[in-house]
Amino acid sequence: MAIKFGRPIELRGDTPRVVEAAAPRLDLAIRPRRNRKAEWARRLVRENVVTTDDLIWPVFIIDGNNTRSPIASMPGVERLTVDQIVRDAERAVKLDIPCLALFPYTEPGLRDEVGSEALNADNLVCRAVRAVKAEFPDIGILCDVALDPFTSHGHDGLIREGVILNDETVEVLVRQALVQAEAGCDIIAPSDMMDGRVGAIRAALDSAGFLDVQIMAYAAKYASAFYGPFRDAIGSAKTLSGDKRTYQMDPANSHEALREVELDIAEGADMVMVKPGLPYLDIVRRVKDTFAMPTFAYQVSGEYAMIAGAAANGWIDGDRAMLESLIAFKRAGADGILTYFAPKIADMLQAHR
Repeated sequence: MAIKFGRPIELRGDTPRVVEAAAPRLDLAIRPRRNRKAEWARRLVRENVVTTDDLIWPVFIIDGNNTRSPIASMPGVERLTVDQIVRDAERAVKLDIPCLALFPYTEPGLRDEVGSEALNADNLVCRAVRAVKAEFPDIGILCDVALDPFTSHGHDGLIREGVILNDETVEVLVRQALVQAEAGCDIIAPSDMMDGRVGAIRAALDSAGFLDVQIMAYAAKYASAFYGPFRDAIGSAKTLSGDKRTYQMDPANSHEALREVELDIAEGADMVMVKPGLPYLDIVRRVKDTFAMPTFAYQVSGEYAMIAGAAANGWIDGDRAMLESLIAFKRAGADGILTYFAPKIADMLQAHR
């Protein structure tokens, strides 16, 4: 008996005869495991990789000096005073992280119904932008445009009789964006989900001479349960009245996300974002395939907290879970990721150079 092309051959005299096997046999000439046999081989055929070029590092700012305040619901993440933000910017430069995203914790006494602190040219965000740019002018700074860190009710817009006002809110957001651009912000990122805000902000920036300030639109931002720790971090968790489902997207909708992205691109967005990240990888893929635009995903606070919390309890390998989650974004088509893991993954990548 001999084997040829995976089928048994019986030799009788000079005439070979194929013998039908009792069960089908795999053709073992094809072995996908050959490409997985060693780390060098896996590296050669790897389809997606995470690099520091993919990272935007979100950081939280508090008032004061020389203070780093831990956030209980986000293990390993802290609120930082402006001087400490500058030190983290230095760390980002050394780790080759291209961009920081700034989010303020506004003291309750500075919050009001209309979020007026957002328009203060000397608010925490503007002071942090100026301080970072003074020492590290070449690092990118992204500023969130929305009113929820500044309003006493915790919503992203103005309210009248329980209704979130669209056009009136857009007028305030335009002024907020101009204040941030004047401070030196590189990327304006409207996260409010008001209709028409991207076009209004683009027109205002251009009119004011900020032609090169980019807009990264939170184009498909869902009304998600994964934002809880973030709201703790900026202080809106206890102030939020009701929910945000009248302006943030329904998690059940997919086609609607494409319409939202299309509108933001038409209004002048340079980059688009899907938020949250991992529960919406299908949206990331659809957006990238449909528009071929620079597409970003935000690995939000709840996603971070799940991985960091499970790792802290010894339930998962935190480093491997972190890397696996970031690769998932790249596999789905994301060009970049906003992630609280940015300094940790950058440290790991630098160590393996």
